[in-house]
Amino acid sequence: MPWCQPCQRYLAPSAMSPDGCCPSCGAAVEAGPFAASAPPAAAASRVPWHFWILLALAVAYLGWRAVQGVALLL
Repeated sequence: MPWCQPCQRYLAPSAMSPDGCCPSCGAAVEAGPFAASAPPAAAASRVPWHFWILLALAVAYLGWRAVQGVALLL
């Protein structure tokens, strides 16, 4: 979260000026203490492996229910 040292406050990224300065005092804004803990963009876009297992089980279950539904109609 961006931190303005002269104003002693946190700023929302949307509240900063386009050049990355504080809108109140015009000083350069620091990245803040939590900036380094953000995950990289490539790791955030990957789908977890257990999602694929859940998806496969859901497809198998719905497929079996479809077979039961067709058998019920016959």
